[in-house]
Amino acid sequence: MSPAVTNDSRDPNAAPSPTVKRMLIGEPLDSEKLDAQLLPKKRALPIFASDALSSVAYAPQELLMILLIGGTAFMAFAPPVAAAVVVLLVVVVLSYRQLIKAYPSGGGDYEVARTNIGEKAGVVVGSALLVDYVLTVAVSVSSGVDNIISALPGLNPWRVELAVTFVILLVIVNLRGVREASQAFAIPTYVFIGSVALMIGTGLFRWAVGDAPVAASAAYTVEPESLSQVAFVLLLLRAFSSGCSALTGVEAVSNGVPAFRTPKVKNAQTTLVLMGGIAIVLFAGLTALALISGVHYAENPCSLIGFDCKAGPQPSLMAQVAAATFGGDSIFFFIIQAATACVLLLAANTAFNGFPLLGSVLARDSYAPKALNSRGDRLVFSNGMLILGGAAIAILVVFQANLTTLIQLYIIGVFVSFSLGQIGMVRHWRRELKLLKGNTPQRRAALSGLVINTVGAAFTVAVLAIVTITKFTHGAWLVFLAMPVLAFLMIGVNRYYRDVEHEIEMDDTVKYGSSGDLAIILVGKLQKPVAKAIDYALAAKHEKTLAVHVAVTSDDIAELKADWEYHRMPVPLVVVDSPYRHYGSPLIGFIEKYREKNGPAVVTVYMPQYIVGHWWETPLHNRRARRIAQQLMMVHGVTVTLVPWLLDSSEIVYGRRSRPLPGDDRGGRIDQRHYGLVEHSGD
Repeated sequence: MSPAVTNDSRDPNAAPSPTVKRMLIGEPLDSEKLDAQLLPKKRALPIFASDALSSVAYAPQELLMILLIGGTAFMAFAPPVAAAVVVLLVVVVLSYRQLIKAYPSGGGDYEVARTNIGEKAGVVVGSALLVDYVLTVAVSVSSGVDNIISALPGLNPWRVELAVTFVILLVIVNLRGVREASQAFAIPTYVFIGSVALMIGTGLFRWAVGDAPVAASAAYTVEPESLSQVAFVLLLLRAFSSGCSALTGVEAVSNGVPAFRTPKVKNAQTTLVLMGGIAIVLFAGLTALALISGVHYAENPCSLIGFDCKAGPQPSLMAQVAAATFGGDSIFFFIIQAATACVLLLAANTAFNGFPLLGSVLARDSYAPKALNSRGDRLVFSNGMLILGGAAIAILVVFQANLTTLIQLYIIGVFVSFSLGQIGMVRHWRRELKLLKGNTPQRRAALSGLVINTVGAAFTVAVLAIVTITKFTHGAWLVFLAMPVLAFLMIGVNRYYRDVEHEIEMDDTVKYGSSGDLAIILVGKLQKPVAKAIDYALAAKHEKTLAVHVAVTSDDIAELKADWEYHRMPVPLVVVDSPYRHYGSPLIGFIEKYREKNGPAVVTVYMPQYIVGHWWETPLHNRRARRIAQQLMMVHGVTVTLVPWLLDSSEIVYGRRSRPLPGDDRGGRIDQRHYGLVEHSGD
């Protein structure tokens, strides 16, 4: 029997050593615990609705800011513009209740458009939603940082660093799992809802009793721009489009239906209605309170007459309303600012649920890399979360976390998906009505759905046109550039997967029974890793086993042959000359010559590979072996088997040393056979 030289000394039952990854995201979860990660309504609301709820913190601010361009007199148009936004929000919520019922699989607008309109519409919606989710993270974090800076102006120089740090923290929390993320985010979301509702109620009560709150900026005036009739209309439309940012996040519930507990559809619809109702109340109330207190928020703070733009950044609308209602030094002011900052930062969490779920659906349909459909240690689609976090950080750095700039890129993607999704639902209900006959409850439900989604389609298409016209020259053209590029890449990925699937599809032309079986152990020097590879090859009982040394110089050949004979190695050694100092090509040539002489044998090449524990060791080992393996894998009928040899540094990975510490053998504290330090043989 051949010598058994091994260093496999790891205890498979030993507890793994703590790592940074485990400390950050926790221990892996069993796949059977997936159902336990599903969300009840009270936890689903902060997870999926935080984006829509948090929009009330900046949507009224953006609406009033655009109107102020025309002067303080234009603030009188705020109520009808805000009312139009509320009507649109009601229509969209009702429309998405129908979508959740018809398509509960989690594909949302993407699945609706792809099924009812066609592939191109589907990938356009998919690309639009992916872009919008990235911008959701960037805008939400930027807005949260804005509110933090409003309370603590000294942090303004660290705006970008703060934003990037918050994105990293969000990634880590979400990687811990949906259940843990919902627990972490539930309290801030409900505190925000309660505190803003209290502020609105207090402010409206003070107004009703004749003690209306007055914002510090109410005394500021602004020099209005001279507007033509066309510019006047465009200004109103632009204000409306900015206010429509309150609708972002509505689609997240339809994409997240699989994350709800059963009954999934009912729970998702209830969560959607709760989200819409709360968002409407907070948006309308905050807009009204901002008008009552006389908040003047300008796109360029220096244009406000009376405001010292050198003294610090302009306080956010939420901060001004809170200060007017409760006082700038009151505990309630800081509670509202803290809750607003938290919920704005956590609004990005909606994207951290929507993006990975949509990515998994796209991967399932072969429009995205398959890795996006793989769950991580904590049963979440971790690859999608990491991609989302990286893309959001890049945007924050490029745009310096500037909310006013980023908001111009926002909501384009979401209204593209709204429009195509609603058009797809109209086609869905029309097809259903053709199949349903008579005055049945199912037909009446389908007819009701058709009416709701037709109205939704008309509204969302009109808003998409408005948003496009008013935001295109302000930076939205970047989104219109990114969406088709991403859609083109998605179709390319789909065609690639389709071609590969066709190439590897099983058919009756497959032949079996290759003649010959050759094992080659690649040898540099005679060392323990080579001996281990030989042992593996002999245990596999190939028809013929050879050790092959590719000689680039003649100096090493004599020493290697002498060592081979001295240690009585059980397989013959073959030396292949390589005068041009290549390794892969001479070995491939040897295999081809062997096959010419002995027939089309199946060849298995055994190659030792070092397993290391330090990152800096990686470029110091295995480089030549990797290159040779890549070349060999291009040869038909050749299989490469990597035989691992664990270096001492691998204890960092596995928790034990591959060989004893110096002195352990003399102290009798080791079993030398266990560590492979002595050869042993048997009958």
